[in-house]
Amino acid sequence: MASSARNLTITLVAGEASGDLLGAALIRAIREQEPGIRFTGIGGPMMKAAGLEVWWDLAELSVMGLYEIVSHLPRLFRLRRRLVERVLELRPDVFIGIDAPDFNLGVEKRLRHRSIPVIHYVSPTIWAWRAGRIGTIARSTERVLCLFPFEPRYYDQHDVEADYTGHPLADRIPMHSNSEVARVSLALDVSGPLVALLPGSRASEVEKLTSAMLEAASELSETQPGITFVIPAATDSIRNLLESKLQQYPQANCQVIGCRSIEVMTAADVVVCASGTAALEAMLVNRPMVVCYRLSNASYLIMKQFKLLKSRYISLPNILAGEALVPELIQHQVSGQRIAAEVKHWLDHSGHCGELKSQFTRIHQQLKTDAAATAATAVLGHISNAHEIEFK
Repeated sequence: MASSARNLTITLVAGEASGDLLGAALIRAIREQEPGIRFTGIGGPMMKAAGLEVWWDLAELSVMGLYEIVSHLPRLFRLRRRLVERVLELRPDVFIGIDAPDFNLGVEKRLRHRSIPVIHYVSPTIWAWRAGRIGTIARSTERVLCLFPFEPRYYDQHDVEADYTGHPLADRIPMHSNSEVARVSLALDVSGPLVALLPGSRASEVEKLTSAMLEAASELSETQPGITFVIPAATDSIRNLLESKLQQYPQANCQVIGCRSIEVMTAADVVVCASGTAALEAMLVNRPMVVCYRLSNASYLIMKQFKLLKSRYISLPNILAGEALVPELIQHQVSGQRIAAEVKHWLDHSGHCGELKSQFTRIHQQLKTDAAATAATAVLGHISNAHEIEFK
């Protein structure tokens, strides 16, 4: 076998903030096992800080919704072509597409046909919608690293290796969190209820959800004395967008804070968030929440017309529990009045909050594995098998 001392290269592509977090944890975990590996590709600030040589910023891929993706297709096709050319020129030891399946699976398929080992990190939600994608996944990638324990069984009959690696967030976020400590850390002088608003990390999400959230904040600021709202901004551009929208709601007792979303959720009594990673984070910090999901009307009509949604639930807390632990507001249900009512329910029913937190603690314990190290071991094992490299 070849020695592990030779220079190894891994190319990774993340398409959004959650992928940047996963990619950064994976890079660090791989480097702990094999320090000399080079990392290249598409990522954000966290992956760059972990050691990624950034070819393009992940903002190039951050598009949400079926209609929006279609409108950006020419640019995305050009980027994908240039990326494939660059990877084929470099010929890394493995290519890892992190989530962003609509983009990454196409890249993986082209690279696999040119004998580049490929891994897809984060199983597409075939258990929730577009189940037919599993055939595309099987043709595109050799291995899927799954974040949740129920996912590998979906690949058993399709000749795709699938590993449950767990979610790094479940390791990173402590089992017990202190809201008072978080408030001090954030310099929040709050004596009454605190509500965290998280409309998303992408401009398209923020545009669709922020107004309804701020309408709810305005209503509750008038009816709930002492209530405070905080919005963490994922980027400087998102912060500018949020502050611009906040000017339209002067009655809302709300402030925008820089990219410290987990601390803000920890400081909060209730979280209002977009469906996705934020809902998982809110569950792991053990806070009651209201989950919002809104697409463009065109995207939503396509989803309804073709019955693309297969799961009963859209939020990870409910999916992992197999029951409706937290309220989900979808499309036209996302309104200031409805959000305000759901927040008030959590604030007024501490007993329900206690039951919910017990459920969240149980799920957190199930997900708490050494996820990044487990994923790193799977990646290095894949490289070893593909290139007959012996690692220490």
